[in-house]
Amino acid sequence: MADKNRESVKLQRIDEWRLRIPAEDGMNAEGLVFADERLEEGLRKDGSLHQVANVARLPGIVGRSMAMPDIHQGYGFPIGGVAAFDVEDGVVSPGGVGYDINCGVRLMRTDLDLEDLGKDLDTLANGLANSIPSGVGSKRSDLKLSARELAKVLESGVEWAESRGYTDASDRERIESQGCLQGADAGKVSQRAMERGRNQLGTLGAGNHFVEVGVVDEVNDSRAADLLGLQKGGITVMVHTGSRGLGHQVCDDSLKRMPKTARRYGIELADRQLACAPVDSPEGRDYLAAMSAAANFAFVNRQLITYWVRETFMRVLELSPSDLKMNLIYDVAHNMAKLETHEFEGQKRRLCIHRKGATRAFAPGHPEIPGEYRAIGQPVLIPGDMGRYSHMLVGTVHAMAETFGSTCHGAGRLMSRSKARKSARGRSIARELGDRGILVRSASRATLAEEISEAYKDVDDVVRVVEGAGLCKRVVKLRPLAVIKG
Repeated sequence: MADKNRESVKLQRIDEWRLRIPAEDGMNAEGLVFADERLEEGLRKDGSLHQVANVARLPGIVGRSMAMPDIHQGYGFPIGGVAAFDVEDGVVSPGGVGYDINCGVRLMRTDLDLEDLGKDLDTLANGLANSIPSGVGSKRSDLKLSARELAKVLESGVEWAESRGYTDASDRERIESQGCLQGADAGKVSQRAMERGRNQLGTLGAGNHFVEVGVVDEVNDSRAADLLGLQKGGITVMVHTGSRGLGHQVCDDSLKRMPKTARRYGIELADRQLACAPVDSPEGRDYLAAMSAAANFAFVNRQLITYWVRETFMRVLELSPSDLKMNLIYDVAHNMAKLETHEFEGQKRRLCIHRKGATRAFAPGHPEIPGEYRAIGQPVLIPGDMGRYSHMLVGTVHAMAETFGSTCHGAGRLMSRSKARKSARGRSIARELGDRGILVRSASRATLAEEISEAYKDVDDVVRVVEGAGLCKRVVKLRPLAVIKG
């Protein structure tokens, strides 16, 4: 992205937490960026603001083109981008979802505390690393699915895992969309994508994906924490991964077709990476069907990892399920385009909500929230980096009104992966983390170098902004004890 493009985006501060990009130069809507003065300093270091403006040029956009405080440059849409499009006049764009479809986060709680782990933490970390394949191209040798069985996974989601005994009784109710997007069609997924995903269920992959054993370090809302079963000093497990090679291929396949599709429908693109199709067109419906199938694969992937996490804890610590009580709190997705009904300017509208590197933050009382959580709002999981901390929050009424029930998804990168590797050259990242009391197991030293803490914004800064803006409320802060990376 040329420097002149970065400088051409006008920013006007609205209040302590918000910046406005005026609707100019063919924009169909304003841009809205959530950032305080501290985060604003870094906004012009890449082309992400220009991407916010370009998204606002797409037809059928409803409301504003938005970016969360973890914003950084992505493919087409910025990572941290949120945009809603009318289902009749608007578009769906693979660049607004990304390559890792339904890369999401789930959090489990236990009845354990630090004393219960004791000297077993090292053995537990080794057990998790051995039980859950990680790294680029990682596969499972013990779970080979036929084409027919994989199609069932893609179309039924976590219901498939439930039928095979990979879930606890309450798991499915505590997963966004109950672990299955309707309208998924395995027939819209290419054979290449099917082949890439066939042996990857139950694997982490690489990059920023992880399994993290943590501890509740702070309780910010005792009422919500009690309802969720979280207490200070309690042991938790967080899982962050997505649709692996299958989702990547679904995106790649779609991006190869979409430029021609956009031209056929007379859609002018400010950036070819924003290739798209009308939501209610054969091409748009085909993409949503394939994307939904990949999303269901990701839900099942996290569910199977959860199964092996539970099995490893019980085996290493010699505990029964009733002693462990590793209950799923919630599984929340990002990198999705979902058809949802929202109130906008006093009317209910059916919209296609793109959340790329952004996540849902539905308000108390929303029917899609599990009944037991409706009094407090949807759990929102915001992982930080592997050397600091993460947060769990809940959604708010204000988020529904301003961002179509959306908030940030993580800390957001400050450094490119190549810059992070240069910064880590000559250092032992594993030893540095160990000196801070954090065990790390990784399939690759390169991944650890790319994932150093300073490569990311401080997640406290990001969470301060979304809470200050009223998009969600803090419940607990989590500190890592052991991290399994790709």
